Amino acid sequence: HAGASDTFCQTPGGAAPGIAMNAIVLEKPGCFAAVDRPDPGDPPPGMARVRVHRVGICGTDWHAYHGRQPFFSYPRILGHELGVEIEAVNDPASPLRPGDRCAVEPYLNCGQCIACRRGRGNCCVNMQVMGVHLDGGMQEHILVPARKLHPGGSLAFEQLALVETLAIGRHAVQRAGIEAGEQVLVLGAGPIGLSVLPFVAESGGQAIVADISRQRLAFARQHMNVAHTLEAGDDLPRRLTNLLGDLPTAVIDATGNPASMMRCFDLVAPSGRIVFVGLFQGDVTFNDPNFHRRETTLLATRNALATDFQTIIRLIQQGRIDTTPWITHQADAADFPKVLPDWLAPDSSLLKAVLRF
Repeated sequence: HAGASDTFCQTPGGAAPGIAMNAIVLEKPGCFAAVDRPDPGDPPPGMARVRVHRVGICGTDWHAYHGRQPFFSYPRILGHELGVEIEAVNDPASPLRPGDRCAVEPYLNCGQCIACRRGRGNCCVNMQVMGVHLDGGMQEHILVPARKLHPGGSLAFEQLALVETLAIGRHAVQRAGIEAGEQVLVLGAGPIGLSVLPFVAESGGQAIVADISRQRLAFARQHMNVAHTLEAGDDLPRRLTNLLGDLPTAVIDATGNPASMMRCFDLVAPSGRIVFVGLFQGDVTFNDPNFHRRETTLLATRNALATDFQTIIRLIQQGRIDTTPWITHQADAADFPKVLPDWLAPDSSLLKAVLRF
């Protein structure tokens, strides 16, 4: 990361001043650095040069900041939820043009492995995710494969920066195969759990959200049109049965909490499906007779597909997905060191933070 830098770390001593830079690097856990990066230059064949306007910060980024992100190395420029503007395209076959506003599909798959050959590039054997395995979008200009840019017409850059989060939710619902009228339990009302909800509704399902946070449950009721929310607890199976008449036939766990994930096997109805969106570094165990007796289907979901990005952009354009409630915190990138302590405070009510470049 060549160039001058200004390091700002999270300390109890108060907020740092605003900074001048063109990139933000996570040097090590708990310590960002503002740097001047060399200009990336003209795009090589198949690539596009884009101007980054908005960067959403997600759980992956916060885990990296706190040193809890697996398969991660420092230093790293974070940022994979991006709203960008094309500056140049070096791909004669691409319909993209300078000035186009786009969402970025940050999953750089190889196109050669068995998953890619089967159209499942989201779980590519050689996957590299921008902002995780290689530098991401917390910088003013980047080069991106043209095939990974999805034009958003006149959508705002803030809306485009939310597409990747929503794509995770849509892909999870696609994996679950939700049917009209089906009752779906969503465990976890954080950003990923909330990203599931619009697509449960689009599928005709009825979502029930459970979480340990009353504040997050209230947000789901007030802003995501969720009719039924429950506080998670040991008696959740009984309360679900009292509410629905039966256990739900689909359970989507977005907690990444091992206890919650293992509890799913007691929360799903016979013949039902469990989908794990969240993950943790460890083993999931379950009672095999209980699993077989219910003939439970267990599914994992990873990343998203190009069709998810394209569908979400269309749904936002049609007004069928409202992105208004999502962004609870926003700041100019130069003010990041000043706002970071407030964003990380336990009482911040942060759902989705966005940086403006």
